[in-house]
Amino acid sequence: MAKEKAKGITVKKEEDMPEWYEQVVIKGEIAEHAPVKGCMIIRPSGFTIWQNIVDFFDTKIKKMGVKNAYFPMFIPEEFFHKEAEHASGFNAEVAWIERKGEDKGRYAIRPTSETIIYDSYAKWIRSWRDLPLRMNQWCNICRWEVQDCKLFLRSREFLWQEGHCVYETEEECEKEALLYLEEYRKVAEELLAMPVIKGRKTDKEKFAGAKTTYTIETLMPDGKALQLGTSHNLGQGFAKAFGIEFLGKDEKKHLPWQNSWGISTRMVGATIMMHSDNKGLVLPPKVAPLQIVIVPILFDDTKDKVLKNCEEIVKSLKKYSVELDDREEYKPGWKFNEWEMKGVPLRIEFGPKDMENKQCVVARRDNGEKEFVKLKNLASVVDKTLDDIQKSLFNKAKKFMDDNTVEVNNWKDFEKAIKQKKIIKVPFSCDLEDEEEIKFKTKGATSRAIPLDLKPPKDKKCFFSGKPAKDWVYFAKNY
Repeated sequence: MAKEKAKGITVKKEEDMPEWYEQVVIKGEIAEHAPVKGCMIIRPSGFTIWQNIVDFFDTKIKKMGVKNAYFPMFIPEEFFHKEAEHASGFNAEVAWIERKGEDKGRYAIRPTSETIIYDSYAKWIRSWRDLPLRMNQWCNICRWEVQDCKLFLRSREFLWQEGHCVYETEEECEKEALLYLEEYRKVAEELLAMPVIKGRKTDKEKFAGAKTTYTIETLMPDGKALQLGTSHNLGQGFAKAFGIEFLGKDEKKHLPWQNSWGISTRMVGATIMMHSDNKGLVLPPKVAPLQIVIVPILFDDTKDKVLKNCEEIVKSLKKYSVELDDREEYKPGWKFNEWEMKGVPLRIEFGPKDMENKQCVVARRDNGEKEFVKLKNLASVVDKTLDDIQKSLFNKAKKFMDDNTVEVNNWKDFEKAIKQKKIIKVPFSCDLEDEEEIKFKTKGATSRAIPLDLKPPKDKKCFFSGKPAKDWVYFAKNY
C-alpha cells in the first residue's frame, strides 16, 4: 500500500485530464468506483468535503426560513406522470421497480422529488396563512442512464439537496429563486474558491416543467463548462397538476407559485478538478477535511521531546482540523508526499533544530512555499496563510476563467474559439432549432447561461443565423 501511494500521480493534468482526475480522486482517498456499475463509494475524506458544503449551505437556508424534511425515494408511477413535460424530461433517466403483492404498477426511484413532495403539499396547503412554505431535503438521487461513472461529476447515484418552496405570488417566488441562486454562488466562490457565471438557461436547456431555470456555471481547466447548481421558477404548472391550491385573502381559490433548487456532490468533483495539480489534491482550506498536518522529524535521542512539543503545537491550533503524523515506520519525505497527495493546505515540520530555535517550518500546499516561523507567532501566521491560500486559489481560477472567456459576433470566430476550448459570449437569437444545429455542427457545444448582469444586446444580429439577437448567451462544451 505504501509503495502504491508513493508512486504519486502518473499522468499530467495538462496531458490527460480524465486519467489525471481519476487518479487524484482515488489516490487522494476521496472516492472510488463501486462494484455496482455507474456508482461510486465516497470515502470519509470525500464525505467530509461534502459535509462541509452541507453545513455551510444549510446554515444559510435556515436563516431564510427553510426547514429540512425527508420524503420516500420511491415514487408511484402515476405521480410521476401527472406533469407531462416533467415526466418526459426524465423518461430516459428513471429506474423502475416492479411492485409486488397487492401493489400494482411500478415505483420510480427518484431522479428528483417534485412529484412525491407536491402530493403532500396538496394536503398541507389550505389557506394563504400556510404560505410561504419553504422546505428542503438532503438525500440521494438516481439517474439510471449513466453507464460510465465519472467520480462525482456523473454517476447513477449521487447526493444532493433539493429545496421546494410555495408562494402566494409570482413576485415572491421569482425573488427567492434568485436568492437561492445567490447562496449557491457563495458556496462556489466563498467556500470552494470557484468563480461562476450567474445566468438563466435558454428554453432548450431549462429544467423540464419549469417556467425559468437559473444556473451557476464555471469553467474547468480542460476548457469544459460545468453546471454547479440550479434554481427554478416552476410557475403554476405543478400546482395545477397536483391539485395544490389555497384560499386567498379575497376568500377565493388560487393556484400558488413554486420554485425548486439544488446542488449536488458534483461540487466536490468540481473543486478537485479546478484546483488540484500533478502532485495530487489541492483543496481550499475552508472545505479541506484536514487543514494542517504536523510532521515531526524524529531521532532516537530527541524523539520524546520533539513529540511533546508537537502536541503543544496541536493544542495551539485546535480551532482548525489538525493531525500529528507521529508514525515512525515512514520517513518524513514519504509523509510529505502523502500529505501533498491528500491536499492538506498547510504542513508544519518540526525537528530538534526547530526545538532549539523555538520555531517550525510552515509549507503551503498550493504553491509549495516554505517559511520559518517562530512558535510564538505560529497561530497568527497560520490564520493569515490559510486565508491567503483560500484567496489565491480563487484568484488563480478567476484569472483562468477570464483569460479563456471570449466575445465573438460571427460563426467563423465561434468555431475557432470552440476548438480553442473557450467559453464564448455571443449575441444569439435563442431559437431552439438554431441551438440544436450549433450543437450538431460543433460536436457538442451547448448554451450555458444568459448572464444576469448583462442587458440584452441592442441592434445586434445573431452570430449564427443573422436574425435579430435576443440575448447575450455563453456557449461552451460541457460535462
